[in-house]
Amino acid sequence: MQYVLFLGAGIFLVWWQFNAMSANEKNEFYNALRGANYWLLIPIILMSLASHLSRSMRWKLLMEPLGYKPLLSNVFAVTLIGYLINAAVPRLGEIAKCSFLARYEKLKVDKIVGTIIVERTFDLFCYVIFIGITVLIQIDVIGDVVKSKLKLISGSGGFPLWAKLLILIAVIAGIMYLIKFLIRKFPYNRFIIKINNFEKGLIEGFKSIRNLKHRKAFLLHTLFIWSMYLLQIYVGFYAMEGTMHLSIKAAFSVLTLATLAMIATPNGIGTFPIFVMQTLLIYNIAAPLGQAFGSLIWGVSTSIILCAGGISTILLPLINRKKHEGSTINTRENFQP
Repeated sequence: MQYVLFLGAGIFLVWWQFNAMSANEKNEFYNALRGANYWLLIPIILMSLASHLSRSMRWKLLMEPLGYKPLLSNVFAVTLIGYLINAAVPRLGEIAKCSFLARYEKLKVDKIVGTIIVERTFDLFCYVIFIGITVLIQIDVIGDVVKSKLKLISGSGGFPLWAKLLILIAVIAGIMYLIKFLIRKFPYNRFIIKINNFEKGLIEGFKSIRNLKHRKAFLLHTLFIWSMYLLQIYVGFYAMEGTMHLSIKAAFSVLTLATLAMIATPNGIGTFPIFVMQTLLIYNIAAPLGQAFGSLIWGVSTSIILCAGGISTILLPLINRKKHEGSTINTRENFQP
């Protein structure tokens, strides 16, 4: 129901955006899309796929300390499938891609999920750093906006921000204590055994970051991924006449807010163009043009996920079936007199 609610909210926002436009604003919106240079979408598509490939290689590095060395083709395919599923049901794609990889590479799902949590935690840390860089390089432009948003967050709900964080930590600690209590109280219960094994797998996944053999490669992949995200926005500016004058600093701001939009609704449906439009208003870009730019970038990103994820869903079992058939033939040949 939660996913349906947020998906419905995203679809409603799409309808509301166009319904709220005046006739002139709709003309500006469609003219901006019609006049866009769609040839520039080719490098954007290539950069997007490159970032997905780099993310797959980084995930593969996290699995090495666990003794897992899956094929990069399988890791890349399940990564794209995960994005495809996340487009409909947020976060379900993370579990699904672990299940797919475990199935075709004969791995343990709980340990792989641990590496995913490590990866997402590290990405969150990188995102916070990215926000800090965005504010520092243009404090005169968006400093006041960020301050007002932080005051709004910390002042809402009658609790300051630090109190909310303490409550969240207390809830997490309470859940962990409850799990430990249930494990001690009912050690032979099948459900408790599954929870215990899952917890051990998560812990092993977190330990993988300490035993990481190629830390420099891991950091370089992270830098490359975020650079590709940023360059997609910056190159996209040149696709429209009204945004081609914007600098890389504006791309930092757009990416910062666009990332939040991807969290707010499934794949940013409805929210992505709004967040981009609100960001570009700071740089004196008219709302219809900003909305058109946001819709263009969101459309390209979503199309890549739908196409690449769909193709991967079809090819993954076919590729692994051929691999399985080949190993079966080799085994038979080894047993021939």
